[in-house]
Amino acid sequence: MKKTVTKLTTLLLWIGILSCVETRDFDKPELECTNLESNITFAELDSLVGDDVIQIYEDLVLEGYVISSDKAGNFFNVLYLQNASVNPTGGIQVDMDYRESHLMYPTGNKVFVKLKNLYASKSGEILKLGGSLNSFGNISVGRLPTLKVPEHIILACDEAITLQPTRVNIVEIDSIPTLTLVQIDSLEFVEVELGNTFAVAEEETLRRLKDCAENEVAMLNSGYSDFQPEVLPGKNGSVTGIVLKEGKERVLAIRDLGDMDFINERCPEIITEFTTTKIFISELADPDNNSGARFVELYNSSQEPLDLNLWTLRRYTNDNTEVSSTIDLSGFIIASESTLVISPNAQEFELIYGFPPNFGVSTNSPADSNGDDNLELVDPFGTIIDVFGIIGQDGSGTNHEFEDGRAVRKSEIMEGNPNYTFEEWSIFNDTGDAGTIKMPQNAPEDFTPGQRE
Repeated sequence: MKKTVTKLTTLLLWIGILSCVETRDFDKPELECTNLESNITFAELDSLVGDDVIQIYEDLVLEGYVISSDKAGNFFNVLYLQNASVNPTGGIQVDMDYRESHLMYPTGNKVFVKLKNLYASKSGEILKLGGSLNSFGNISVGRLPTLKVPEHIILACDEAITLQPTRVNIVEIDSIPTLTLVQIDSLEFVEVELGNTFAVAEEETLRRLKDCAENEVAMLNSGYSDFQPEVLPGKNGSVTGIVLKEGKERVLAIRDLGDMDFINERCPEIITEFTTTKIFISELADPDNNSGARFVELYNSSQEPLDLNLWTLRRYTNDNTEVSSTIDLSGFIIASESTLVISPNAQEFELIYGFPPNFGVSTNSPADSNGDDNLELVDPFGTIIDVFGIIGQDGSGTNHEFEDGRAVRKSEIMEGNPNYTFEEWSIFNDTGDAGTIKMPQNAPEDFTPGQRE
């Protein structure tokens, strides 16, 4: 066991000095260090705590690496540790009543935590250590008193190292252990944030970032941090930060502005509006035995996923020449050679067919036709890509009536058609007029939602 010879009185003197100064720009004091043997891992401590608040009575020593810093004021009275300098699998939060902890516990230093007499708890994914807080007879983890901090958190004598944050993207962040250090590249603040400061003064503030695929993650900033009044950068770059939890969302918290490197140009604008004839109406359903099981199915015959941003499906009821109702298909992507099933009664659809529709809409929508209406599929530019029926003609008794039945696109049809062509369809109904098939259809056995025949 190796020690330097700084006295506790020196430490107390520094605490007194730090409480009286307004700037954080002063030299670090000579620090006491001790090398101990750890005898419990982060995972073992996690298992020990479980779902309860516990006080630890055993002589347990935990080893970790400091990843937080209160130098810029974005963290206050808290120390974050992770269990390895590279590829950590766990992190822990230590609550303490201790100002300017970055001077005593610099980022990148190994520390030992003497767990005996500390309190521990777990809230969701967050493992927390500290003193006790008694509120109306309920014990929770509170801040470790100032004079107790150096008794429990011991600086190791190893030289500080440069931590290697885990490089991830936004999509992967939910699989990364909380309270660990990560780096995400190619980020930029969303347009609505530009011109704002990092935080509202004296308020904890979330600012949203996105990547070039429009995935988003939030950055949590303190309204008391040194960089609170700074304007958010308008360019693109990398962010290094600690993964925290805000409600149900994982967020990033930086130590200071040095954790950001925004020097690149912003992402090019993503144009999702496009036209194609590879998306078309593939099945229409008006079951004879259950009108609640109606649906419309669209199909993507291409070899790639297609985004339906600003695409619409229109219904012309009976012989109307003006649109009766519309479905906005924005937000949906149809996978390659796959379907999108739209139901006006999602609950009944799932009950009948055994799985939920892709899109639940209202009654009297284009998905709720009683078999004598006409439909149009329209791209973002107003071009009609596909049609069922003849606009202005009531379907009753015609070759586009599917009342109490079904209209299904023949399997050889692989593109939409802006002109209704009866030969492209197999149409079942209760009349058999105009070359249709007189054979009412019952759900679920006579329908194939989600499957192209």
